[in-house]
Amino acid sequence: MSTTKGTTKQLARGPLKQLIKRQAKQLGANLIGFASVDRWPEQQEVKPEYWPQSIWPWSRTVISLGVQIYLPMIETTPSVVYSECYNTTNRILDEIAYRLANKLNQLGYRAHWFPRDCYGDISVLVKKQEAAFSHVFAGKYAGLGTLGLNHTLLTKEYGPRVRLVSVITDADVVPDELVKDDLCIRCQQCVRNCPTEAFTPRSDRLIADMAKTRCAGYHQKLKNEFRYPCGVCIAVCPIGEDRKLYGAHSVTEAGKEHCQNFGSANAVAGLPVPEDAQQIIDTTIR
Repeated sequence: MSTTKGTTKQLARGPLKQLIKRQAKQLGANLIGFASVDRWPEQQEVKPEYWPQSIWPWSRTVISLGVQIYLPMIETTPSVVYSECYNTTNRILDEIAYRLANKLNQLGYRAHWFPRDCYGDISVLVKKQEAAFSHVFAGKYAGLGTLGLNHTLLTKEYGPRVRLVSVITDADVVPDELVKDDLCIRCQQCVRNCPTEAFTPRSDRLIADMAKTRCAGYHQKLKNEFRYPCGVCIAVCPIGEDRKLYGAHSVTEAGKEHCQNFGSANAVAGLPVPEDAQQIIDTTIR
């Protein structure tokens, strides 16, 4: 039994892991995995300055949490329908992670969460395409899935249609096993359907080269049109048990166009402002 700041740590590794999993599921997480920070130096895929223990030296475990993105919504992209789905999953993830870290604090462990996105605005990513911490690699090292050609984490449950957040803690929790076999089948649907042709497959590795500036620039354009982000490469991916539920296509082509024609700049592109509305605008400005 050990103590931290006067608070007793009474839970062994196994019971603590079950408590965390139970709490995370109650808060709404679909996927939960545990990674020892030792996996970052073991795998040698991430630069040392991005390792959790390089930033927070007391780190011992990273808890990776995922929430699904609904196929019928993302397949309407780019649309406000998908934007709302994306924004809602972000809010849910941050709240789950915040509350879980708080629970660990109450048990006497150091813990905090790294936000699901951590950039001030998409315009920043156009010039510098990296965040301080990768949830994708955290998810891989926590046994949630494997990396795909399009640089996303593929899971057996949802393919790449999952948003991720991480909780970093000094709690010593039994890590989950890594997924051994690649889930990506190299079908290149993401390559062929990318609106910006950002992916260039390679013969020497699974993950494609990616024109990140081009991808981020397109996202910035969509944000200006109120239908951000893109998500086409994860919408078309055939991997995931959610495909069994919704099928190969969960929305018609006419349905996509319908959803894209409401709620964003796309809906009114090239249309004049109605005269009565313009009068209201002019009066308000004056």
